[in-house]
Amino acid sequence: MKSSYKMGVFCFGLLLGLSTPGQEKKIKRQDLPSAVQKTVVEESKGATVRGFSEETENGQTTYEIEMVVNGHSKDVQMDATGVVIEVEEQVEIAALSIDVRNGLHAKAGKGKIAKVESITKKTKLVAYEAQIVTEGKRYEVQVGPDGQPLNHEE
Repeated sequence: MKSSYKMGVFCFGLLLGLSTPGQEKKIKRQDLPSAVQKTVVEESKGATVRGFSEETENGQTTYEIEMVVNGHSKDVQMDATGVVIEVEEQVEIAALSIDVRNGLHAKAGKGKIAKVESITKKTKLVAYEAQIVTEGKRYEVQVGPDGQPLNHEE
């Protein structure tokens, strides 16, 4: 009896995990709202489009286009009206200010910085995010535009 109860709780938890709001799902371009499609046309000029996704969190649906522009990644997130909410764009570490580089290296510790992206929200640069590799494991760290630690993740 106890084992079937545990199994039921496990299965219920698994179902909750699969249907949790906030998970991205891949969609096709034709599934985007027309306003989003217009923004996609503007944002993807000169880019190679890798895919689209949709995410609903707290009742708000957003759409994302993943692209490659001049050999680096760029993801643009929009609301249902096509307004750009956030842009994550790969940047070369050498192009960053010394303060940002030092901040990312401090957060990385002994890990190796594999990729850095700028995070822009509503046209304002809010953070830099680096993918760190340590002993084969990957994780991310963020610093502000000035290289200082953030009070919260962007």
